[in-house]
Amino acid sequence: MPHLVILYTPNIEVQTDMSALCRSLADTMLAVRDAAGQQVFPTGGTRVLAYPAAHYAVADGKADYAFVYLNLRMARGRSDATKKIAGDALLAGVTAHFAPIFESRHIGITLQIDEGHESFDAKHSNLHPLFNQA
Repeated sequence: MPHLVILYTPNIEVQTDMSALCRSLADTMLAVRDAAGQQVFPTGGTRVLAYPAAHYAVADGKADYAFVYLNLRMARGRSDATKKIAGDALLAGVTAHFAPIFESRHIGITLQIDEGHESFDAKHSNLHPLFNQA
């Protein structure tokens, strides 16, 4: 954790580089610092995944509308101020990425941050040790 999942209408793929967006937003997440200047999201746990929707309907369907939904899921424990800093940074990154598309088509972007109590949370990874060497 944290995981940023992007679900989007595939009608934008010819106009943008979703892999570049994923890398950019992962870098944005890794740059977020809390009020004490500490890195908010662990390097080894940060994931950004993008999926085109196989089937979709946007608005009234009278045009080739596009939509991008971003959901950041994180464990509890971060302050509201820290969550706002992260959300503002991610929103700035995604809107900058899609700015050229806004010039030529209608597109909606939604970013949500969720945190919560998991009823089951298991991890098996050898990624964290790569980045926990101080």
